[in-house]
Amino acid sequence: MNNRQTELLKLIVEEYIKTAKPVGSKSLQDSLNCSSATIRNEMSYLEELGYLEKTHTSSGRVPSEAGYRYYVDHIMKHKEMSKDDMMKLATIFNNKSLVLSDAIEKSLEIVSELTSYTIVALGSSSKENCLSKVEVIPVTDKNLVAIIVTDKGHVENRNFTIEEGISPLEIKQTVDLINKHVIGSPLNEVLSKLEYEVKPIINDNVNYQKKLFDAFCNFINDVTTESSFTMKGRANILKQPEFSDTDKIKNIISKFEDKDYIKNIKEQDNGINIYIGSENEFDDDVTIIKAKYDKNGEEGTIAIVGPKRMEYERATSLLEYIKENIEKM
Repeated sequence: MNNRQTELLKLIVEEYIKTAKPVGSKSLQDSLNCSSATIRNEMSYLEELGYLEKTHTSSGRVPSEAGYRYYVDHIMKHKEMSKDDMMKLATIFNNKSLVLSDAIEKSLEIVSELTSYTIVALGSSSKENCLSKVEVIPVTDKNLVAIIVTDKGHVENRNFTIEEGISPLEIKQTVDLINKHVIGSPLNEVLSKLEYEVKPIINDNVNYQKKLFDAFCNFINDVTTESSFTMKGRANILKQPEFSDTDKIKNIISKFEDKDYIKNIKEQDNGINIYIGSENEFDDDVTIIKAKYDKNGEEGTIAIVGPKRMEYERATSLLEYIKENIEKM
């Protein structure tokens, strides 16, 4: 493509990102300083190349999937974050009291609000972590919250119910026993230690300890066998005009609720990577921008899920900032 055709594609992509409306030749005359007829000819050429598409409802053009890809690879420039965006995220990463999982969750909430896209964080399996803290907090006499913290700042919690009431003292005795034998152990060894070191002691005690012990074992098993994920702004995709169709809405929502689809978002490569439409394994109607992070050996993925008509420059700069600051924590 020549310079004018490249500039034309840039203008159409960026205008369509802003408005979600097909772009006509007349609206581009001032920017390109040429006639409407010339612009229409250039649009036709870009359409022949597969970079633009003509809609049925308008004489204007919209970017095709190939057009977005060309824009991302050859036209888009690195964009510095706005001061407002940076200040909101800096508040999270400057808070030294936050553990890694809390910082990630709060930064996802902010990016979701800033962009109106859906944001996903996928943590690696926690097998590589060592257990540093176990707590069980009674909510009522039958409902409890179990919390585990690893040496790498990973936090997991689980609600569970014990049919028989348990006193705070009984909970403390059981948790102290578990802590005594498993603190400092790699998570993938904790179940074995619980089985062979703690269970024999539990069996000699009253029934409440056995029930609490079993619930805790199930919790540890879940943590060590599944990758954790956090999602913010699940409904944001419904705000995009591309997803006003009922069938599309049902399709996207069902995928957001399917763990297997979410796990497909995991990123293997380094850097900020952009998967447009059919390039991702999630859905042909969306773009997913992913960043893989590595914090002291604990790997994970942060991803922004939105329409193909995504504000690419801003989204990539936000992900770069989050990745860099996670790895600095």
